[in-house]
Amino acid sequence: MNQPDLVIFDFDGTLVDSEIIAARVEADLLTRAGFPITGEEMCVRYAGLTFKDIMLRIEEEAHVPLQASLIGEAEVLVDRKLRAEVRMIDGARAAVAAVGAKRCICSNSRTERIRFMLEKTGLDHLFGADDVFSALSTPSGRPKPAPDVFLHAAKHYAADPANTFVVEDSVHGIHGAKAAGMRVIGFTGAAHTYPGHADMLTDAGAETVIHRWSDFRGVLAALAEWSDA
Repeated sequence: MNQPDLVIFDFDGTLVDSEIIAARVEADLLTRAGFPITGEEMCVRYAGLTFKDIMLRIEEEAHVPLQASLIGEAEVLVDRKLRAEVRMIDGARAAVAAVGAKRCICSNSRTERIRFMLEKTGLDHLFGADDVFSALSTPSGRPKPAPDVFLHAAKHYAADPANTFVVEDSVHGIHGAKAAGMRVIGFTGAAHTYPGHADMLTDAGAETVIHRWSDFRGVLAALAEWSDA
């Protein structure tokens, strides 16, 4: 059986149930700024994007002017909410621990935010200091859906992108992983999942989609075996 060179985990909405928490905080800010939207709608339309990129898209699509100060306000409020409420997604710890290949996190969140959520959820012992990659800290600083953070991680581990697997919960994240030439498993096991979520991930390029982390090990093995054919 082929062993992956590297397994990359997205973080928000994949290992920790943070996506819906952040989306609800950001939706409240946007609504008060003149763009009414719910956290659930945020997840469907903008999951996987930074709040800055979400604001830029809203300004372009809806012609609603938004103050740049909202970005800093969102960072503070989301951090506060996550420190109080974030939880690990069921089964994530065992799924990560079962990976025999090199493994890491690639996220659009700040490194500091990823680290405090790893500690709060007890996942910190599974990822060393060199195993966490924030797109915002890469040489280009370009977030997903740009492929930069995935390619940066692959280069760090001397991994072949074609033999690298990525687990992603968002269409934008999948687009980035596919642009990097990597294989993708979609994930819909977080609280922000919605009807049609799995279909959207498949349409974006995921080879398969799982809803439970307990299915991950078998799916990864099967896909790695298939790549040998």
